[in-house]
Amino acid sequence: MRTTWNHRGALLAAAILLTAGSAPALHAQDGGRPETTPRGIDEGDGPYDRLILRGVTLIDGTGAPPQGPVDIVIEGDRIASVQTVGYPGLDINEDRRPDLEVEDNPDASVQEIDLSGHYIMPGFVDMHAHTGGVPKASQPEYVYKLWMGHGITTSRGVGHGPMIWSLGEKAKAARNEIVAPRMYTYVRPGEAWDQGPVNSPETAREWVRWAAAQEVEGQRIDGLKLGSFDPPIMEALIDEAQQHGLGTVAHLGQMGVGRMTALDAAEIGLDMMTHYYGLFESMLSDYSVQDWPLDYNYQNEQHRFGNVARLWDQVDGPGSESWNALQERFLELGFGIDPTMTIYEASRDVMAARNADWHEEYTLPSQWDFYQPSRAAHGSYWFYWGTEEEVAWRNFYKVWMQFLNEYKNRGGRVTTGSDSGFIYKLYGFDYIREFELLREAGFHPVEVIRSATLHGAQELNDPKGLPPDFGLIRPGLKADFVVVEENPLENLKVLYGTGAVKLNDETGETERVGGIKYTIKDGIVYDAKQLLADVREMVRAAKADLATQDENQADN
Repeated sequence: MRTTWNHRGALLAAAILLTAGSAPALHAQDGGRPETTPRGIDEGDGPYDRLILRGVTLIDGTGAPPQGPVDIVIEGDRIASVQTVGYPGLDINEDRRPDLEVEDNPDASVQEIDLSGHYIMPGFVDMHAHTGGVPKASQPEYVYKLWMGHGITTSRGVGHGPMIWSLGEKAKAARNEIVAPRMYTYVRPGEAWDQGPVNSPETAREWVRWAAAQEVEGQRIDGLKLGSFDPPIMEALIDEAQQHGLGTVAHLGQMGVGRMTALDAAEIGLDMMTHYYGLFESMLSDYSVQDWPLDYNYQNEQHRFGNVARLWDQVDGPGSESWNALQERFLELGFGIDPTMTIYEASRDVMAARNADWHEEYTLPSQWDFYQPSRAAHGSYWFYWGTEEEVAWRNFYKVWMQFLNEYKNRGGRVTTGSDSGFIYKLYGFDYIREFELLREAGFHPVEVIRSATLHGAQELNDPKGLPPDFGLIRPGLKADFVVVEENPLENLKVLYGTGAVKLNDETGETERVGGIKYTIKDGIVYDAKQLLADVREMVRAAKADLATQDENQADN
């Protein structure tokens, strides 16, 4: 049977109003988080027995240049074929177009979408994700829809939330019962375990074996998010994880980096580092540790983040023997880097981050409160942030970006992650900002897309010894796509939910163009702009609730 592509209507709007204005029940086993609202009957179209995306320009995720027009045939949740159907500027060759109807199955569900003039890419992979939570963003669907509205069809939670809750959400996402990306669950050592601390190689191995065996609705963990552990414990965690086909990524924080730099961790088998911790420390020139101010206190968040950037001129810099040796050794070990430059960008220009275009309509009041200067809230370190701090961070970024670009040029794998929810960075929007920062670092736009698609998929599948099942557009792989009307290679800003500002020469007025049009996950077509409209309504309702509370308090 043939179905029609419809936008969502009043029923969904009513459901969103109910969701935004109500407080779902909390469950202790869910880590005190509300249950995720199930996917509505009109949220997403498909999957179909056959769906054809007609006449689109393809950016396939491999680093190849765009090609089009092509017709992409999707059967269920898989890509069936990609067919070239003509040449730019000429009429489509109808003889080349694949048939919509399914042979020998007149009752098959079929659909076609005309995407002439549009661009299509593989679904994006966010390699460093957190699903809000109290006190920032308690409703998971707020975060999920920001992700999906920005083309993120796969996320690696480090972690998404409490372990058992995360596995439950992973199961729902796998069944497409909720509007959410495909989830990979990485957990911290000792999480959800009641057998005491992980404080020895023996307890480390025992915990990994226990965690690997946990199952919720058929879903298990995918890897470990490691931190500052003593070397023998770190080595045991990594070795045991490898034996169970689990991936490993580490935030090698300042409290442990004196004994475990990025090079040290790579040498004992760590798959990937996230952020920058341990990278510069692998190339220090005058000391074996950073030249800390003598009044430094790690518990002081401005000390912690303000001094990181002071490393920029304490290392053997670009072109030095240690710089080149580190890159070559990382390459030999197949070491991955997920830099998350976006999450620290406010450090080099706090006013720009604080006044980003999307905060007014898309940032929940609770999330905004979390961003404000605080001695206790992680990443809210603006106690007295000044020009000297920002200049140091700009210098830091120059060196950091050069390392990433050179590593990519030598064949190293650099992925895209966001770590949003801190430091004025918002889910979805600031994942796209990572694209712009990679471009600033020297990546060609198609290399940026490759980092956001194929490289992330490879990193997630390598520990299992499997080829990627998504992350590029090839027959047989998952039908995950991002569709946009403008050319994203010419201007990455068109991928933001707020689009890009452009002068209309006919009217003489400015307008916003872009924003992702469709996010397709597992062959299900989502109206990305409607997902973001849902988020705006959640924010509007939350602000209205606060205003009502303020009025009631004033009356009392």
